[in-house]
Amino acid sequence: MITCNGIVGLSLLLGAVRYRITLFNAEGTGAALATVATLATLSLVLPTFTTSRPGPEFSPSQLAFAALASLILYGAFVLTQTVRHRDFFLPVTSAGVVVETEEHADPPTNRAALTSLALLLVALVAVVGLAKVESPAIEAGVEAAGLPPSFVGVVIALLVLLPETLAASRNALRDRIQTSLNLALGSAMASIGLTIPAIALASVWIDVPLELGLGPTQMVLLALTVVVGVLTVVPGRATRLQGVVHLVLLAAFGFLAVNP
Repeated sequence: MITCNGIVGLSLLLGAVRYRITLFNAEGTGAALATVATLATLSLVLPTFTTSRPGPEFSPSQLAFAALASLILYGAFVLTQTVRHRDFFLPVTSAGVVVETEEHADPPTNRAALTSLALLLVALVAVVGLAKVESPAIEAGVEAAGLPPSFVGVVIALLVLLPETLAASRNALRDRIQTSLNLALGSAMASIGLTIPAIALASVWIDVPLELGLGPTQMVLLALTVVVGVLTVVPGRATRLQGVVHLVLLAAFGFLAVNP
């Protein structure tokens, strides 16, 4: 909800305010949205309707299938975006000109690539650690405001996704809305496509109930988000109206999280 409505909506609104109409590649963005919708449905909707376990839970075999499917979908998308059909994900200016990356750096050495990977893992741990350190203060603030404890997760998610939000906003203001959409939908994809396999692996050693299934309210918001996302993506262009619609959906998500 935060990525597909918050980041997408803010990017579309900022781009449309500055350039009136924002253009993007419907093929690439549509493929990303389809992957996100499939991942969300397989991992977050189906557990509510399966009958192998009581409650919104997967059986071990179902969880293993969801984890494998998530990895396959995520890997296939990354291959499509970076190798096979990279041109589908290049930014398009408001004048309809595809922005090629002029400044191609030389391929990194193996040492540089490994160093970058290590630093990426360190940064990931730092972000997760920051969220962990800030959790007590966030929990205290949520409790003091009289909000449901579940709202803590929303605040932490907003904190973790702040870098992507800032990067997407900057690209939207530079007339590179495609890059903004790549960041938003890529974040949503990674959040599900990499988390489900991780928790499936962890469940081998940690024997606790794993409730993945969404409730009725959340499923309605997810379905509405997918429908609105499709209608936004298909034309390959958007105005500030589409941005406002997505932001209103995010506001509805936040409001219902506070008032379930």
